Amino acid sequence: MQLATMAWRTLMRNKRRSVITSFSVAFGVLLSVTFTASGDYTYTNMINTSAVMGLGHLSVEHPEYQDTPTLDKYLRDAVAVQQRALYTPGVTAAQIRIMGQAMFASGAKSVGGAFIAIDPAQETPAHNIFLRTLVEGQCFSPDEEHGVVVGAKMAEKLNLRLGKKLIFTMTDKDGELVSELGRVSGIFKTGDDSVDGAVVLLPLALVRKGLGYEPNAASLVAIFLKDHRKAESVRGMLSRFWCRSKEITVLTWQVSQPDLAGLIAVDRLFNYLLQFLVGLVIAAGIMNTLLMSVMERQREFGIMVALGMMPGQVVRLVLLESCWLGILGLAVGVVITTPWFLYMARIGIDFSGQIGKDYSAGGVLVDPVMKFRLYWESALCIAAAVFSLTILAGIFPAFKAGRTTPVENLKQG
Repeated sequence: MQLATMAWRTLMRNKRRSVITSFSVAFGVLLSVTFTASGDYTYTNMINTSAVMGLGHLSVEHPEYQDTPTLDKYLRDAVAVQQRALYTPGVTAAQIRIMGQAMFASGAKSVGGAFIAIDPAQETPAHNIFLRTLVEGQCFSPDEEHGVVVGAKMAEKLNLRLGKKLIFTMTDKDGELVSELGRVSGIFKTGDDSVDGAVVLLPLALVRKGLGYEPNAASLVAIFLKDHRKAESVRGMLSRFWCRSKEITVLTWQVSQPDLAGLIAVDRLFNYLLQFLVGLVIAAGIMNTLLMSVMERQREFGIMVALGMMPGQVVRLVLLESCWLGILGLAVGVVITTPWFLYMARIGIDFSGQIGKDYSAGGVLVDPVMKFRLYWESALCIAAAVFSLTILAGIFPAFKAGRTTPVENLKQG
């Protein structure tokens, strides 16, 4: 306690130097919060957006469906899987879906694309981006057996309007081609032309009938979580229920959507690297400040040791000065970062003029407005990293202060 008080008083003897060093630490806190909070917001937004595009945060499916997503690999009792998922902590919704490839034709034109067969009685815009982005009409009702919802780009390609017929051809579970007729009940526009030109929503009952599935069968159950960071723990809980089944597996979004997971991993790596380099620059500045202080106080240290202070205590004294700089820097960092964080969390910066409103990465729409979102573990990591850097920066000056003998120190000045 006495050494901590001495360290604080030593810093206050040169207030200008201490304040400048503290502001350099605070600037590091500001940069770390900016990089981390923007990443937390962007990654969370991309993961949640990809989830509502069809596969959810977790997907329960046939073990071979991920590698070869053909319609002969499916869950025979998807309803039982859905019910089990809904009773699992952390799960907010579970949707039964059939997903596959098909040819869509209207008149003399046809295009290839993907379909998602849904149960309109259960689907909600909160868990389905296509229902959330309807620009014309509405989703087909449970009683509307032949309704379809198409993307705006596909409607343009096939000259479709509300009420027009759409023929879709797919391969059933036995490998035979089957065709069904639907009528356009709604048109959506996500903003991504590749999605709007290739995806069609179909009635689950109609597709089951066409593929020859059992009444409760589906290709997968998309599970949505309150917090995407809990995906692995929820997957573990669900996997235990079907550990003996050879026809059911549970995949997290990282496995079911490897392109997105890879993109986020690479971006996060560069984010951490940039923060590390900034931290090194700030740590070098702190070390330079402490080293200057140590060199100026050689005679003072000599007197301390001559009066009975152990070299180890001198080392601890300088390390405590470094510790105080870290605490002071963190406090100043919180003060100068809070207004910036609140502004970015509530309003943000709109980059739609530079990147467009339909910008996508990894096949997922990205919000053109940059905002902040900081998870508590990220905040703790920032505080721990900044504090650790200040302590590490003080190690060399501390040992420098403790190594010189009293006689040599007293000769200084």
